[in-house]
Amino acid sequence: MKTKKKNHPCLNNHIPLKPKPLGRGMTVDEVIESSLFSFNAGTFRKACELFATQIVEKEVRIGVSLAGALVPAGIGRSCLIPLIKAGFIDWIVSTGANLYHDLHYVLGYDFREGRSSVDDEKLRENGIIRIYDIFLDYEALLATDNFVRETIRRKRGSLPTPCSSADIHALLGKEIIKMKPEIKDESLLAVAYEAGVPVHTSSPADSSIGMNIAALMLEGKPIPFDTHLDINEVTSYVYNVKKKGGKSAVLLLGGGSPKNFVLQTEPHIQEVLGLQEAGHDFFIQFTDARPDTGGLSGATPSEAVSWGKIDPIALSKTIVSYGDCSLMLPFFVSYVLNKSEPRSRSGLFEKRNKLVQQLKRDYKKTGGHRKSSYKA
Repeated sequence: MKTKKKNHPCLNNHIPLKPKPLGRGMTVDEVIESSLFSFNAGTFRKACELFATQIVEKEVRIGVSLAGALVPAGIGRSCLIPLIKAGFIDWIVSTGANLYHDLHYVLGYDFREGRSSVDDEKLRENGIIRIYDIFLDYEALLATDNFVRETIRRKRGSLPTPCSSADIHALLGKEIIKMKPEIKDESLLAVAYEAGVPVHTSSPADSSIGMNIAALMLEGKPIPFDTHLDINEVTSYVYNVKKKGGKSAVLLLGGGSPKNFVLQTEPHIQEVLGLQEAGHDFFIQFTDARPDTGGLSGATPSEAVSWGKIDPIALSKTIVSYGDCSLMLPFFVSYVLNKSEPRSRSGLFEKRNKLVQQLKRDYKKTGGHRKSSYKA
C-alpha cells in the first residue's frame, strides 16, 4: 500500500504554487492569478494584489511618481487617467517632460509608431522628433511652446504668490478644459485638475514647460514660482493622513527625481521638521534599475528604511517588480480596476493651503528644529 508523502512542517506556512491552465476568454486578473507565481512574475502578482486589496482602502492616501517617457508611450491615457477617475491616485509627482508631452494631444498632434534603428540626421532634416521608437512632428513642440507661454502670460495674474508647480499644471489643465472640453478626458493634466489631484514636478526647470517660463522672465513677466512650496505641499499630504490615523502609499513608476521627491516627504517630516513619524506604509515600484549601481532609481525599500522613508514594520508591504513600466502598468491597472471598487476622491488640490498650515503649526511646536542625539 502506497502512503502519501507529507510536506516538511517548515513548509506549512507557505502558500502552495498551483498554476492553472490558461484558456480562451480569460480576463487579465484571471491570467495573473492563474500563472504568475515566481521570480518577477510572482512579485508583479503580489504588487497587483497588494494594491487591489489594501492600498485602495479609503484611509490610504496614494502618491504616484512618474518618470521616463510614459506619456508619449500612451501610459497617461491608457493607465493613469483611469486610475485617477477611479479615485486611486491622490497626488502625482512627474517629470516635467511627461506633462509637456501631454499637451501635444490637445493641440491635435499625435505620437506615431516609428523605429529605433533609423537615421536621426534625416529625421532632423524632415522635422521629426524621436523618442526611441516613437515619432513626433517637430511642429508639435513649437505649437505647445506657444500654448504654454500664451496661457501663462494671460493667466499669470490668477496665480497665487508664491505658486507651486501644482498651480502651473492646474492652470494648464483648466485651460485645456475651457479650450477643448470635448477631448478633456484624453489629457492627464485636464483629468487631474477636474478630479482635484495636484500634479507636481520635482525639477520644474528641467523641461520645456520650465524653459517657456524662463522665456516669460526675459519678457519681463516673471512667474511667482517657489519650488520649496512644492516640498511643503507634498509633505503635508503625507503628514495630514498619518496624523489622523490613516496610511500613506507610494506607487513609483520608474525612478529618478520624481521617486526621490515622493519619498523625501518622510525625512522632511522626521529629520528636518522634527515631527513624530515612522515612514510610508506601502511601497510599490516598477523599475528596470539595479540596486547595486548605487543610484536612487534602483534603491530598495529596505535601504529606504535607513533614511526613515519607509516604516520598518511595513517592509512586508513593500514590493519592487523589475521590468519595463510601459509593459507592466497596463496589466497592473487592468487587474486593479477589475478587482477593486472605485473610491471617493480626496480633492487635495483645494485642500493644500489648509494642510500646509497644519504642517506649519506643528513644526512651530517643535521649536523650529530637532535636537540631534549624535555626538562628534
